[in-house]
Amino acid sequence: MEQKKVKFHLPGFTVNAKFNLVFLNMYRNMPQFFRDNVEIASFYDAFSPAMWNGGRTIGGYLCDETFVKNILSAFNSKGIPLRFTFTNPVLEEKHLHDEFCNKIMKLADNGLNEVIVASPLLEEYIRDKYPNYKITSSTCKRITDETELHAELERDYHVVVLDYDLNNKFEILEKLPHKEKCEFLINSCCVPKCASRSEEYRLVGLQQIAYCEHLKKHPDKPFRMSDYSDVTVKKNIKCPSGGNNIFDSKKCSHHLSPDAIWNTYVPMGFQHFKIEGRTAGKLFLLENYMYYLIKPECRDEARFLFLHNLERNGLIKIDG
Repeated sequence: MEQKKVKFHLPGFTVNAKFNLVFLNMYRNMPQFFRDNVEIASFYDAFSPAMWNGGRTIGGYLCDETFVKNILSAFNSKGIPLRFTFTNPVLEEKHLHDEFCNKIMKLADNGLNEVIVASPLLEEYIRDKYPNYKITSSTCKRITDETELHAELERDYHVVVLDYDLNNKFEILEKLPHKEKCEFLINSCCVPKCASRSEEYRLVGLQQIAYCEHLKKHPDKPFRMSDYSDVTVKKNIKCPSGGNNIFDSKKCSHHLSPDAIWNTYVPMGFQHFKIEGRTAGKLFLLENYMYYLIKPECRDEARFLFLHNLERNGLIKIDG
């Protein structure tokens, strides 16, 4: 009997595109380093400055069409989907017609790429205008009620990303339908049951909209949050997170270790696992990739070769 693939969804196809492509080449060329049945199932991110983006504010200047096409080709030519983090929860009808976001959807509309959504308004629009896209239900919805989660899993989603507070609630997980559609956020540094998380998503959405509107009107003027009163409320949220590295995330009760994934979750029927970090640095990504995807006995050699290839490609500088 063929074992199921353990599907990982990795962060960052824009700023960390080259970093991820080097890692993808290692995955293709050195399978002996990787844990059994690992599959890199997608890379998730958003091209800047996508108004529909959510979860993390993405700044930067407008990605031109050539850059977008090159990124799409680089990953799609290897059979890897890009998942667009279009999870802004505060979108209005007027935002659905954003020229840049619709352009991205048209350029990537090849039946391979995917979209993550949180807004019912945007989801309906995408289903109508771009029916070729597989749609993922975002963890930004914060569905923790068992009945609501069952209903979400019965809907027409390719994947449903669970709220991380459910990661170790086995009395709930064991009874879930469609376990093959569930995805776990496995390395979050956020504290359990964070009271500010939903509000943070709302304010990030407002900030993303404000940034994009600012860039359209004032492309040569720096963006300042203080100019947008609704967005400055974000400053009043004191993030209780203990840090932002793999060692911090291991201390959280919702952390999923590789042993737990392979020995507990996969045998239960789960197969989708998401590594957080699309706004994180390369060191954060490196250690998480080594921890989750590489066999423990191969980590030192894999890390060395990966760093060597990063340096050879001009992405880091270690010697001299």
